[in-house]
Amino acid sequence: MSANDASIFDLSPAEKLQLVEDLWDDLAANSSSVPIYDWQKEELDRRKENLMKNPASGLSWDEVKKRIRSRYGR
Repeated sequence: MSANDASIFDLSPAEKLQLVEDLWDDLAANSSSVPIYDWQKEELDRRKENLMKNPASGLSWDEVKKRIRSRYGR
């Protein structure tokens, strides 16, 4: 197999994770070029409005972490 035949699907799990991290870091460094669509803004506005009307419906960061860890055993 030549280098031209290589695929990201042939990478090891560790290499795939590194690639994802590198891509994410690149997007974060250039976040102004990442499109934000109107429907996304509307959804964020809807969620913010719901939280402002029902503050008890939100979760603390500690509670979110606790739920994730209990679900995935970490």
